[in-house]
Formats: sequence, C-alpha cells, structure tokens
Amino acid sequence: MKVDCHTHLDNPVSDSEACEHLLASEMVDVSIVLTKPGDSRDAANKPVGEYVGKHRDKMIGFAFVDPTGEKLNSKVVSSLINKEGFKGAVVYCSSCGFHPCHSKAMDFYELAADSGLPVFFHNGGPFGPEAILDYAQPFLLDEIARRFGELKIIIGTMGAPFVDQTLTMVSKHANVYADLTIRPSNIWEVYNVVVSAYEYGVMDKLLFGSGFPYGKASECIETLLGFNKLLGDTALPAVPRDNIQNIIERDSLSLLGIEREE
Repeated sequence: MKVDCHTHLDNPVSDSEACEHLLASEMVDVSIVLTKPGDSRDAANKPVGEYVGKHRDKMIGFAFVDPTGEKLNSKVVSSLINKEGFKGAVVYCSSCGFHPCHSKAMDFYELAADSGLPVFFHNGGPFGPEAILDYAQPFLLDEIARRFGELKIIIGTMGAPFVDQTLTMVSKHANVYADLTIRPSNIWEVYNVVVSAYEYGVMDKLLFGSGFPYGKASECIETLLGFNKLLGDTALPAVPRDNIQNIIERDSLSLLGIEREE
C-alpha cells in the first residue's frame, strides 16, 4: 500500500485544486489531507471534511485543532471523529504560537490518546515572520510522548530544520513517527536526510509524504527510488533500495491505527 501522509488543500477548496489533488493522488492508494489553520476550527475543517467525504475510498482527513485557542473536551473530539469523519488531528504550534506542552494542549493530547486519534505536528516550514521557531523543535514533544505513550505522533517534514532532533525522537519512542516529505529539486538536502535516517537505524519509522501542493507524489517517489543515482559517481555512502522502497510502500494507516473506509 502506498500512503501519502502529507497533503494540503486551500480553504475554501476550489474545483481546480480538487481536480489537481485527485490527479496527484492517482500514484498512491490513500492520501491524508491536513487541514490548514483558519479563523476558527469549524471554518477551517468544513471544506476539507466535505472534500474527503466525497472520496472516502481515497482520502483521509486530519482536522485542524488549536488547543489554546478554544475549549476542547471529549464531546468536541467525538464530533470530529464520528460526525465530521476525521481520522486524525493536525496542530501548528509554531505558526499558532503555543508551546507544544501548553497545559491546554496536554489536555487535548490526553483526549486524542483516549480516542485513538493520531496527532500530526506540522511545525516545519515554510515559516512566516510571526512563527515561533522555539516551538518547532521536536525535542519539545518528548514530554508528550513520555506522558502519553499510546498516542500516535507524526513529526511533519522530518521536523526541519531540526532533523537530528526528529531522528532522536523516533528512535526513542515507539509511537513517534516522522513524515518524509522531500523537495526533489533539493538533492543535497534529500541525500542528507535519508542517509542520516539510515545511519540512525530508523528507516522503519519514516512515513512517505509529498507535501501537495508544494510537491507531487509521483515526483517524490521517482526521486526516492532513484536515490542512489542522485549524486552520480561520487563515493558518498548509499542506502539499500529496499529500505527506501519500504518507506514508499509502508502501510502507514495500520501503524497509526487508522481504519480505511471502503
């Protein structure tokens, strides 16, 4: 199974963008659609929820949640899952300006853990001028992973620019994963991230992502499968092709405890 764990749609979702997203998703079996931040949770999530609802055999939605911007309780989380059909949550600590371990955020993680709702930490770039880089550091998730060991955590875009912190986190915690969203044009960046993950021995904790609309699954898959050819005839270390192919074909839904709707 090929799962694209990192795609976005604008708010509202235009017909042309929906068509482009569907076309880009043809290369994979399932695409996870991460809701972008909005003025309110309902306004941000409704367009994505409607789009995903029309394509439940192909799309899975992760709802935008700002734990410090509103009062969240078990009823709200239950509604996200059972009424709105979301299978996960996405938080933007850096751009929304809250520490990942804020007391209100910790209350939300407890609700998510109890509900089996995976949480995607989208704290990587591109960063706006108001984003707080301190809150983007993957090390800050360590307290969350220690307190809620059963919570499925995904660190978006390898936690860039703090990739080393991400590798340590996924190595340390059984239920912490990293989203390998790459930029095919950034050859040296791609090479360093993949080789570092291989040397850390955490290739099995990486989930494939394209970052649509900033990238397409087909281009990212092509780049990864041709990884050992990126640097031509150099003597730099290579990574076994099987290890890379396993990332692309990983059943990420099972790892995250997400049931696919047929």
